[in-house]
Amino acid sequence: MVVSHRFALLVVCLSTAFMLSGCQPADDTQVILVEDSTLSKDSTPSVEVAEPVIVNDTYAQHTNMNTEIMATAQAPVSDVLEAYTKSMTQMHDEMMIGMGYNDPDTAFAKGMLGHHRGAIDMAKIELKYGTDPAMKKLAEQITAAQQTQIAMLNKWLASHPDVPNPKPATLPMQKEYAQAMNKMHGDMVLGVADPFPDMAYARGMLPHHKGAIDMAKVQLKYGEDEEMLRLAREIVNEQGREAQLIQDWIARYNARRLDTDTDTDTDTDTDTEVDLEVAEQ
Repeated sequence: MVVSHRFALLVVCLSTAFMLSGCQPADDTQVILVEDSTLSKDSTPSVEVAEPVIVNDTYAQHTNMNTEIMATAQAPVSDVLEAYTKSMTQMHDEMMIGMGYNDPDTAFAKGMLGHHRGAIDMAKIELKYGTDPAMKKLAEQITAAQQTQIAMLNKWLASHPDVPNPKPATLPMQKEYAQAMNKMHGDMVLGVADPFPDMAYARGMLPHHKGAIDMAKVQLKYGEDEEMLRLAREIVNEQGREAQLIQDWIARYNARRLDTDTDTDTDTDTDTEVDLEVAEQ
């Protein structure tokens, strides 16, 4: 019942967020690429925490259900939106488990494992419902890259269990992860509610990638394991490049939709291929 309640409330949140967003994609995401030699634990920008974020309270915000609201919710949900909602719920649950680990390196690995699985689920939805060649190509390449890293994370986690007691960096690590997850989750809710499947994927994947970059920066600040630090640097670079490509695609897509509206004042859906080169993984 807990899972079904969580799913139902998230549907309500998605529908409400869509009405409030006006389907306008966020265009203020800044992508910063780094080199291995220039980004280290000492040079990574810290995340300012205005108020303490308690992990258990953050989890409760997503699990405490209001049954009266769910019982009266009648908003229609498309197949695409329902699929993204289920994917986000599963991803969130696994990432919350990782965020509660005591060891910062293990927390990063476990949280990123859930994050990567969420990316593959989103890619499957795009490949099923999307029509734009560039976004479908991106979905295929993201799937391949994430599967490789998932195998590496599973192997690493098999020999790196969580420590029994918190470390000095555990609490600040958890606070910054909680803040990054809340930001990612809220932006994804707005993005995947877009009525155009390809745009829903792009607008959902953009904050998803930004969330991975934020998690990687937390790892670079608090982590100690060299393999996980190396992975964090790779994530900042690789997902940063892809995030920039997605931003460019969104801008071109919106420009074409605007031109179509101006010229024909008819349906803005288009089957023209967008010239978008996806970076090699």
